[in-house]
Amino acid sequence: MPTYDLYPPRTYSTWRTRHEPHPFVAAFLLIKRWIERTRQRRALGGLDEAMLRDIGITRVEASRECEKPFWR
Repeated sequence: MPTYDLYPPRTYSTWRTRHEPHPFVAAFLLIKRWIERTRQRRALGGLDEAMLRDIGITRVEASRECEKPFWR
């Protein structure tokens, strides 16, 4: 006996409504992200060789990451 679906299949985009945040909220989140990147890169620059080895990166990779501007 064949079975029939009562509802047509839906894509994920129709399951979840997507709304854009208010421009002020979006700006706040962007600035927050920039501050966090800056904080993390400063902390990365302060690690010694043993700590860098523990996380699996070299001093060159760490310095390259630290030299990036905050918006990247």
